[in-house]
Amino acid sequence: MRHGKKDNHLGRTHSHREALLQNLATSLIMHKRVETTVAKAKELRKFVEPILTRAKDDTYQNRRVVFQTLHNKETIKELFGAVADKIASRPGGYTRIIKLGNRLGDNAETCLIELVDFNELLIAAVAEKAATTTKTRRSRRGGSRQAATTEASAATATSTEATPAEEAPAATTTSGDDLTKIEGIGPKIAELLNNAGIITFAQLAEAQDETIQQVLTDAGPRFNVHDATTWNEQAALARDGKWDELSELQDRLKGGKEE
Repeated sequence: MRHGKKDNHLGRTHSHREALLQNLATSLIMHKRVETTVAKAKELRKFVEPILTRAKDDTYQNRRVVFQTLHNKETIKELFGAVADKIASRPGGYTRIIKLGNRLGDNAETCLIELVDFNELLIAAVAEKAATTTKTRRSRRGGSRQAATTEASAATATSTEATPAEEAPAATTTSGDDLTKIEGIGPKIAELLNNAGIITFAQLAEAQDETIQQVLTDAGPRFNVHDATTWNEQAALARDGKWDELSELQDRLKGGKEE
């Protein structure tokens, strides 16, 4: 009986399983993200995170222990160099698993496992959100007396001067569009574009093809195979409200793919 044994053998012998995890860990350290199945990713996370913790202390003994596990000099060099510098201030949780759905063929549940500190898009989005939240709280808590003084001085201003100041924030408010209406853009790609600052049809229509392709390339090999050459044209039609023309264009694109 195997009561309490939570390790997934992955349908392999011990030596085959160890070789598999070694190769996945090497690819993760060298390329910073790997696309695999959810079951393998969960076992890889338990396998590689203790290695990453040991790499934060660059000693001769730690290098010997890690080399006994990975057996690759280039991987050891990258691990104790660029990777160790990035994760130096993180107390754990070095990896992130992003589910991608089931793949064709065996219908296995696939995912993308990546090193958290090497996803620049998400790091920038989280930092921007944290800065906005911090400014809002400080202005409400600490600026009560200054706000009262400002309101008293502002009461003496004329109504014509106050009107533009009140209308200015409303002019900067921008609501996002549903980018999934563009043929070739799904929920995952729409989320990537939103993180890159492209949230409306107008912004997508004006974006350069190189910029969009760079966003897809940074997201991994699953996304950089998409053809984004027609997204600008479709977004321009959606921006102008020409839905009938957009539907005709998408029908032609679907017909071309079927041929």
